Amino acid sequence: MKDVPAQVKLTVLEAGRMTESDMNIQHWKFILAQDRENLRKLAEDSTTVSWVDRANFAVVVLTDPRYGFHMIDAGRVAQDMQLAAWNYGVVSCVYTGTNREALQKDFGFPNDLVPSIIIGFGYATTRVIRRKNRKPIKELAFLERYGEAVDPQRMRA
Repeated sequence: MKDVPAQVKLTVLEAGRMTESDMNIQHWKFILAQDRENLRKLAEDSTTVSWVDRANFAVVVLTDPRYGFHMIDAGRVAQDMQLAAWNYGVVSCVYTGTNREALQKDFGFPNDLVPSIIIGFGYATTRVIRRKNRKPIKELAFLERYGEAVDPQRMRA
């Protein structure tokens, strides 16, 4: 497995730090896990995945649940981190299923924060070339009113 350089990891964290948050509260905290033992703990503390122990590094995004929008902010942070990593050829995947108590014991975060999203990062072991199967834009976006097709001829420059 090819290691991700420290500077790329810092760039990923910086992308999270610079993410916009509701009311500019910036209530999140990040734990960078890169040691094999800590990645193994992340896999063990997950209720949904086991692959994270094969990541080069992972970021635990902690948010403050007192804010009703904390999960939205966590998603924004995760996406910005993932896009920053992608610029360096680093792929990623997220998960949310965790045993909070075990994760808190293993990583020592305070009671007022929750692990909202965990992102595993690394270089792909196979070439990533497939396109995701996505619905066409005409099924998802409308112009001015629901049901009105997006027509480039009617869109302003």
